[in-house]
Amino acid sequence: MIDQVWEYLVVAGVVLVAIGGLVVGFVRPRRRQRSKDAPTARPPASAPRPDPRPDSSGAGGLDTLPRPPPPVEPVDELPVPAPAEPTIERPDSAVGRLERLRARLARSNTALGRGLLALLTRGGLDEAAWEEVEDTLLRADLGVGATDELVARLRTQVAVAGATDEATVRDWLRTDLLALVDPGMDRALASSRVGDRPAVVLVVGVNGTGKTTTVGKLARLLVAQDKDVLLGAADTFRAAAADQLQTWGTRVGVPTIRSHKEGADPAAVAFDAVQAGAELDVDVVLLDTAGRLHNKTNLMDELGKIKRVVEKLSPIDEVLLVLDATTGQNGLRQAEVFAQVVGITGIVLTKLDGTAKGGIVVAVQRQLGVPVKLVGLGEGPDDLAPFDPAAFVDAILT
Repeated sequence: MIDQVWEYLVVAGVVLVAIGGLVVGFVRPRRRQRSKDAPTARPPASAPRPDPRPDSSGAGGLDTLPRPPPPVEPVDELPVPAPAEPTIERPDSAVGRLERLRARLARSNTALGRGLLALLTRGGLDEAAWEEVEDTLLRADLGVGATDELVARLRTQVAVAGATDEATVRDWLRTDLLALVDPGMDRALASSRVGDRPAVVLVVGVNGTGKTTTVGKLARLLVAQDKDVLLGAADTFRAAAADQLQTWGTRVGVPTIRSHKEGADPAAVAFDAVQAGAELDVDVVLLDTAGRLHNKTNLMDELGKIKRVVEKLSPIDEVLLVLDATTGQNGLRQAEVFAQVVGITGIVLTKLDGTAKGGIVVAVQRQLGVPVKLVGLGEGPDDLAPFDPAAFVDAILT
């Protein structure tokens, strides 16, 4: 009986447990079905991960966020090289330039010196021989007046002494030529300050005499004498003239006042140069002018204008006429016209090394009454020398 009761109880418990499970299944809320458009909290294992690198298409979003740049190691700045200083040349000393170039000058005057010695030492000087002496002197551009004077002296010396040995004749010639060259002339060049202003030197001449080159060489000569120099490029008609002059100045550390406008007023450039020279406290201002033919009235009038304009600011202390020694007597007419327009104070003879016409030194001095102050004896930058009468005559007779 009891066994049957336990069987009923066990069966009843099983039934109650089953019924309870069914009730719980009906009461527990059902999970909402997710929308197809709703984002998933975590992508399935098979889905690709987004690439954090920037998208080459340029689109925004997470896919295009730029990657932060890698850290840069600090680099020391490379030193910037300083601009190279221009090389400043030191010109040769002005002392004894003519002596150092004596051999070159002697070669150029063979006809005058050696020719005379050969004639005067051969003996038996008749009229034909004296005419040959005269011709030699005239070919050397000594001029008619100086030739007559020298021949007269030599005739007297030969007649009195009667000696014809070379040493005696050489001594006669040296004395007489030196007297003609006139060592007593003042050949000093204005190159020092006058009171509170610089000296002003105006350089003039015809075309082709090497005027701009001479101005550049003169600057070197003055620098060698420890002068402070300023150049004025008042030749505004020849395109390369200002560039050429500035190059000469740069080589020795000398400033150049110029106009970069072709055809500018040369008088204005000259005025500016003198004004700049006064402001910079230089010793001397060298003014280069355009070459001009002496028979061109308008060009000579322009040269006179340059002189007048500059003199409104400062006196002109020196007017140098550059003459080509090879032109000989033809250069004397040029010199006369320039002297009338601007008042020449000194002569620069160029190309004296390439001619046997050394007598032009005497001729031009006698014609103008002004001294030869400088001579050009070659193509080198320092081949411009102060004229020394004694050294010149000695070179002729070497």
